[in-house]
Amino acid sequence: MKIHEYQAKQLLRDAGVPVPRGIVVKSADEAAKAFGELGGTIAVVKTQIHAGGRGKGRFKEHPDQAGVVLVKSADEARENASRMLGNTLVTIQTGDEGKVVNTLLIEEGVDIQDELYLGIVVDRESGGPVLMASEEGGMAIEEVAAATPEKIFHEPIDGGYGLHPFQATKLAFRLGMDGKAVRNAARFLPQLCRFFLDSDCSLAEVNPLVVTGDGTLIALDAKVSFDDNAMFRHKAFAELRDLSEEDEAEVKAADTGLSYVNLDGNIGCLVNGAGLAMSTMDLIKLHGGEPANFLDVGGGANAEQVTEAFRIILSDDNVKAVLVNIFGGIMKCDTIVEALLTAYDKIGFSVPLVVRLEGTNVELARKMLNESGKDIITAADLTDAAKKVVGTLA
Repeated sequence: MKIHEYQAKQLLRDAGVPVPRGIVVKSADEAAKAFGELGGTIAVVKTQIHAGGRGKGRFKEHPDQAGVVLVKSADEARENASRMLGNTLVTIQTGDEGKVVNTLLIEEGVDIQDELYLGIVVDRESGGPVLMASEEGGMAIEEVAAATPEKIFHEPIDGGYGLHPFQATKLAFRLGMDGKAVRNAARFLPQLCRFFLDSDCSLAEVNPLVVTGDGTLIALDAKVSFDDNAMFRHKAFAELRDLSEEDEAEVKAADTGLSYVNLDGNIGCLVNGAGLAMSTMDLIKLHGGEPANFLDVGGGANAEQVTEAFRIILSDDNVKAVLVNIFGGIMKCDTIVEALLTAYDKIGFSVPLVVRLEGTNVELARKMLNESGKDIITAADLTDAAKKVVGTLA
């Protein structure tokens, strides 16, 4: 689950991690008022969307307007806010469709001496969280990793203890800090790591981490995502979820108990089992097609869930054919076919439907399909199914 920058900063503040003072606003007049309340000579107006690259992003309605702007007066804050709110910001992470801006963060100016990068992720290689840091703050870490990987430093995080003091000090020196900045880093870095662990994060990124003229460390930006599987331990985090920032189909699928991810292709997939779903998408691509989604109905899908799954798939205008791939284990093939035929009658199909079945009661299930009178293409195996569904688009 992703949250907005202003929400992430409040959580970091509560965890003892220094962040700039800021005020959340939803109108141009509120932005002007916030500038005055902050009391400085400069402030930053920052769009709040679930996407990075806002500073380099541009609005569709105002191509000369960036998503993060430095202002020097209340009037400037009002003017920039009026151009941002209600308009669509396009960044490298939003795609061409962009995201509509409904909220802004007005933040105090900071004395920036140096900009660094910090990020914590779960590392598959080491099987635990790892702290990444670089002197290349303010840049996309993917670009740094591709061009100069030696500039990214890694420190494994103890899942119980957190970041050890010697690790924090070592990392501070590697990042070119000295004096007071090193002492502040010895507090800042472990606090950020402890927040990551205690909150069951999947990502905690500070880019840039700012070192001020007096050696203070401040999280100038913050991106935080939580592990959905751990949200039962953090009931309060549910209030931070912004459904307007999420894919409508993915939200609807989750509410129905389905695992769904929207993709860019034109072949819809309905599969039971995550591994089988991945294999299905691979076979579609191998035979020249492009999957339009990942959709796992699980091992206990009923007619209602299968019907909703088809509704979600067919709501995507890009979908030109659908492949159903079922391996009946706990969920028997005839049960799935019964649900499939019920869904077919309720929804109706205007695109080709290819079905591959294997497993418990498969012969009965195939007979049900053949005798249904529905315009359904059956396949003997997964390779046959992939070839047939791609062939319907030829």
